[in-house]
Amino acid sequence: MCGVCTAAALAGVGLSRWLKIDDSISGLWIGGMLISLSIWTAKWLGDKFPKINFFGLTFIVGFIYYALIIIPFYQKGIMGHPKNVLFGIDKLLLGLVVGSIFFYLGGELYKIVKTKNGGHAQFPFQKVVIPVAILAILSGIFYFITK
Repeated sequence: MCGVCTAAALAGVGLSRWLKIDDSISGLWIGGMLISLSIWTAKWLGDKFPKINFFGLTFIVGFIYYALIIIPFYQKGIMGHPKNVLFGIDKLLLGLVVGSIFFYLGGELYKIVKTKNGGHAQFPFQKVVIPVAILAILSGIFYFITK
């Protein structure tokens, strides 16, 4: 993941909240942003401080980022409202989990496509387009589910 991925995910969050889009859709973009930030930060830490570069670093960084988002959302009442649920799960939390999983899978799909193409992207910014396109498609699906 890269800084452009992170900026795209942040832009999606800001836009969805500004447009009063359903929390499940906002959660998708928050989840994508958190995955991107976690991977990006862990890579930066590993490069900057090689002595702390270990197997679970990305998980620990991700856990911290998720806690920094989820705990304040619950404390402020943004998450946890009994009438803001979809499939029995808080809409924002559901979107966050689904968005995280699919954004990560989009990054993995990029790696597979790149490997099959001799180690090169098939078009410029493919690394950004694949995960962000997946979140955009999921946003459309969640829009119709929650409409």
